[in-house]
Amino acid sequence: MSTLTEVTERAEVAAGYRAGRTLPLRVELVRQLKRRRTLVMGAVLAALPFVLVIAFAIGGTPDGGRDGDRVNLMDTATASGANFAAVNLFVSAGFLLVIPVALFCGDTVASEAGWSSLRYLLAAPVPRMRLLWSKLVVGLGLSLAAMVLLPVVALTVGTIAYGWGPLQIPTGGALDPGTAAQRLVVVVAYIFVSQLVTAGLAFWLSTRTDAPLGAVGGAVGLTIVGNVLDAVTALGDWRHFLPAHWQFAWADAVQPTPEWSGMIQGAAVSVTYALVLFALAFRGFVRKDVVS
Repeated sequence: MSTLTEVTERAEVAAGYRAGRTLPLRVELVRQLKRRRTLVMGAVLAALPFVLVIAFAIGGTPDGGRDGDRVNLMDTATASGANFAAVNLFVSAGFLLVIPVALFCGDTVASEAGWSSLRYLLAAPVPRMRLLWSKLVVGLGLSLAAMVLLPVVALTVGTIAYGWGPLQIPTGGALDPGTAAQRLVVVVAYIFVSQLVTAGLAFWLSTRTDAPLGAVGGAVGLTIVGNVLDAVTALGDWRHFLPAHWQFAWADAVQPTPEWSGMIQGAAVSVTYALVLFALAFRGFVRKDVVS
């Protein structure tokens, strides 16, 4: 039975305690920005446009006249800075941009457990919901920043290398630079939404394991499995329920007359899966016995 002194001390602590002020977003953001993996990932994404420029300089301009959307889009890579930025997004959306999302969302909680600092954060005391919310927001924010970094650097490098001009569309026609910039913003936004499934997988796994590589690798692996299943044409319409089936629907946004139906379906599938996975992460972590 508590003494009068203990009750008074608890009341004083409770009076000065504000759960909403624990683990502020800016503190978590600064912590994550200072980590080596964040700096390395940013450097890799920023270096990709330079690598492609060097590749085109060595191998010459892309060859035209071949069939297939991938080849036709590559054929226009050196037409302008806007085309170069679009090509960078195309070659990276399927896999490279998956890695920062899995890394920033999958490493965030598991790394604290791996360092044995998670229990000390909760003993601060930081409410579990507050801790997860802060880490999820920062993880998604860094993922979005990574997706913005690539096209911005690519547009800058491409404009210097190939000039500022309209976005040449492989199927014919062109978009003026202002319209092209707006469409590229839509493309980046859609790619981010489509990657929410990977973010959800990584975040859920991060709350289930103390091994950051397990969470990151598991999310990347399951994303690859989704891509493989989408290639199995025998699945027919069942592929429409796979997020990977819609990952390149953004190509409809860089047409003279954009088509939104594919992006709407893809966004709906991705958001649905992501919400379920985020809910599982919060539900499981609240009930988890944290010992590390």
